[in-house]
Formats: sequence, structure tokens, C-alpha cells
Amino acid sequence: MMIEMRHLRALSVLRETGSLVRAAEHLHLTQSALSHLFREMEERHNLPLFVRKSRPLRFTSAGLRLLQLADDILPRAALAQRDLARLASGQSGRLNIAIECHSCYQWLMPALNTYRDDWPEVELDLCSGFHFAPLPALTRGDLDLVVTSNPDRDLKGIHYQPLFSFEMCLALSRKHPLLQDDAKRRWVTPGELAGEVQITYPVERERLDIFQNFLEPAGIEPAGVRTAELTVMMVQLVASGRGVCALPNWALHEYLQKGFVAQLRLGKKGLWSTLYAAVREEMLEQAYAADFLRTARDTCFSHLNGIRTAS
Repeated sequence: MMIEMRHLRALSVLRETGSLVRAAEHLHLTQSALSHLFREMEERHNLPLFVRKSRPLRFTSAGLRLLQLADDILPRAALAQRDLARLASGQSGRLNIAIECHSCYQWLMPALNTYRDDWPEVELDLCSGFHFAPLPALTRGDLDLVVTSNPDRDLKGIHYQPLFSFEMCLALSRKHPLLQDDAKRRWVTPGELAGEVQITYPVERERLDIFQNFLEPAGIEPAGVRTAELTVMMVQLVASGRGVCALPNWALHEYLQKGFVAQLRLGKKGLWSTLYAAVREEMLEQAYAADFLRTARDTCFSHLNGIRTAS
């Protein structure tokens, strides 16, 4: 009848995600394995923990009692783990972080706030990776962590920790001809963007999915390219009919909710990418660095819409 930490963790994630499918992804389990875990818990206590197929998910009295216990124990256990890690490897250190896309600030800032509370002795510094090559700087030791969707596998001694997978979507004006021609349209082909101005961040083409994985493989060149450093500036240009832009689905979410722009998938199956946290391999031995990777990943799934667990 012993209550295990893994049971409390699974139940807490189920509440957070609202579905077995998303909870299984978050926990890196198959849906079948997670269902088996919950059945095991229910058989131990001879009580159901939640109502199957309820929308939204409803927990029973037994499930709510265990969630109350999880809310008490899990944070204390995490704090104890960090304390032990500090004792084992030292408390102080440096994390000089570079980011290759402004969209990442939406979830990275909450992650940094949480991390500062847990590791107040670690010196944090943050910069944009737009105007220099951050991955070579990481290998030289000028940086300690790079958030990137373009890993360079030729660089030695770099570990790429997958954070999550996301879909790149096309933002376009709500009055764009592509939407007027077919109100039920859901996706575009590369050829349909040949006459469009692409609005992008000011980085090289090889670091942009819209070129590397959508337009160039089809031999398509846009009518023009215009750059903007801020996501909100890009969306404003799109809304006013100055061009189209490809952005992560989570970055577009709030603008779609407000009706500023419309969205189409890039290709029938969509254009998916993975975001990584890149660190030097020796940094993984530092408890404060390893804990930042865990904090960053957990924060992603708490703050972003439409992302998936990276394989």
C-alpha cells in the first residue's frame, strides 16, 4: 500500500496536462505504460483516481487527496535533491546563455525566474545570438549554453538536449488572397509563396527553417526578404499586408487569439522542428547546469501551446 513518488509525479502531470496522451509525452512514457501505472495505483488503494473520458478531466475524492499530497511532497523532494547536488558539486557557477530566436523569451524568462530562486549563487547572463555565431562561441568557452533549433553535429564536445518539438506556421494577413480564394484552406505549398515577401529575423538563411526545409528544397525563391528583430514587429508587418512570415506555433498563439493575423500550415503535414539546449559535455557534470536543463524543459510545457515532447 506504499505511495511512491513516481505515482504522485504522474498524477500531478496528468492534472497539469489534462489528458493521458499529453501526460505520457511529458513523462516520456507510452500511453499504455502510463495507463498501466494508474491502474496499478487504483488497484493498490481499491479506489478510482479520476473519471475516464471526462472533458475536462475530473478527479475523484481519492485522486484529489493524492494530488494534495503531491503538492506538498514533490516540491520538498525537488528542494532536497538540489540541496544534495549543491553539497556534492558546489553551489556557485556561471551560465552565460545565448538565444537564437526572440520567440524563446516567452518561456525562457519564467524559467530563469524559477532557476534564480533555486540557485541564487549562480551568475546568469543572457544575450541574443542574432549577430554572431553562438555555437562556436560555446565550444570556445565564451558561452555556457545556447538555445538553438540548428545543431551543428560537426562541433566536438557539444551535447544537444532536446527541449521540445514545435510546428513552424505561416502568418499572413487576414485579408490575404490565399484566404480569400478558399476560406477552408489549411496549408500552403512552397510554390504558392513564390510571389511573397518573406519577413524573417536578421539571421543567415541556413538558420531559417522556412528556407532550409521548405522553399529551397522545392527550388522556390521568394519575391523579397525583409527582416525585423522583434516578433511583434514581424506580426505588425504581416497584419498590414507587407509580407508573410514563418513563426513557431507558440509564438503565434496570442496574436491568433486576438485576431491580428491568420495562420496556415507549411505543407499538408506541417513543418516541424526541435528546439535544443546546447552545452559543453563537461557542463553536464555540474549540478547547477543539469538542473537548469530540467527547469527549462518543465517550463516549456507549462507555458507553451501546441508543443510536443522531442523524440
